[in-house]
Amino acid sequence: MKKEKIIFWSAITIIALFEGVMPALTSQTELAKESIKHLGYPAYFGNALVVFKVLGVLALVIPQVPKRVKEWAYAGFAFDFIFAAISLTAVDGINEQTFIPLIAIGVLALSYIYDPKINVNNK
Repeated sequence: MKKEKIIFWSAITIIALFEGVMPALTSQTELAKESIKHLGYPAYFGNALVVFKVLGVLALVIPQVPKRVKEWAYAGFAFDFIFAAISLTAVDGINEQTFIPLIAIGVLALSYIYDPKINVNNK
């Protein structure tokens, strides 16, 4: 059980840092605004994305959140990573940045696989 907890909390911490904390702290920087613009999205899209990312991270990190809400958060992050990879590929072609969202899906999958193993009483 200890191994499962370590894997889950390591994966969820990575997701929380990269999808919750970093976007919340950097979303209003010029680099972030230019990145959203570079991909062809309107400025308000970046703001909405940050709000939903922070809510999703809270849903994944707080153990008392119902399982159904967690499932939606996992699905939302999976869509986010898939469409990030598609957007990056469509605009810039395949390069090293294209694989970052795909690696994130792997980390997300780890937390998804190990979540029920440590939260057996979560309904």
